[in-house]
Amino acid sequence: MATTELLLIRHGESEGNVAATTASRDGLEVVPVTARDADVPLSAAGVEQADALGTWLRGSGVDVWPDQVWSSPYLRAQQTAEYAFGLEENSVRASWRPLVDERLRDRELGILDALTGSGVEARFPGEAARRRWLGKFYYRPPGGESWADLALRVRFFLTELDRADSPRRVAVVCHDAVVLVFRYVCEGLTEDEVLGIGRSTPVVNTGLSLLARDAGSRRWQPRLFNSVAHLEQQNAPLTEHGGDRDVFAR
Repeated sequence: MATTELLLIRHGESEGNVAATTASRDGLEVVPVTARDADVPLSAAGVEQADALGTWLRGSGVDVWPDQVWSSPYLRAQQTAEYAFGLEENSVRASWRPLVDERLRDRELGILDALTGSGVEARFPGEAARRRWLGKFYYRPPGGESWADLALRVRFFLTELDRADSPRRVAVVCHDAVVLVFRYVCEGLTEDEVLGIGRSTPVVNTGLSLLARDAGSRRWQPRLFNSVAHLEQQNAPLTEHGGDRDVFAR
């Protein structure tokens, strides 16, 4: 049967999240990262969050353990999947890797990569004006992607879940904008609706969402969004970092 449940999980806090938040707070134009975006690892807090998610999923008594786990190829997402879903044998984590798909990667920022909001205003004022005019959903930085481009990737990925031999419950570990775009595509939301959700409830690190549908149906319904029950239960840190930092909310 085709997949009928989707567990959507934002990665745990990354070192890039911390650096970007600090740079914006301090009024810097450039985020001081030492690795390309795809290679930024989890912070210590992010590891704790991912472990808490796995502990909660295994011990909550709720039947939510996935039949299959997919991940963005970015290191922070793969690490989150491995810490959350990789089982342990004799206190040593078993060798295990999620299924990796580049369609689940974070949004490409092009020439605005590693810039804070003030950095974009200072270095590319024309782009700052263009994004304000086009809005968050359709603005595509040179060399980068818009949220509409993300939607094309997500739609392509979802076609695989409509196969008759797909597992019933699939977990996807990805990024905040990708989680929201999954909701946009699966629920048939409008531009204003999905951006409104993002403004009112920013996706937190390891925030857990669940979408479900009846067998044979193409329309998904939200059962859970941005849950942090696992963090609360395990006393793990709650961190909220705006990952899609280069665009202003409408």
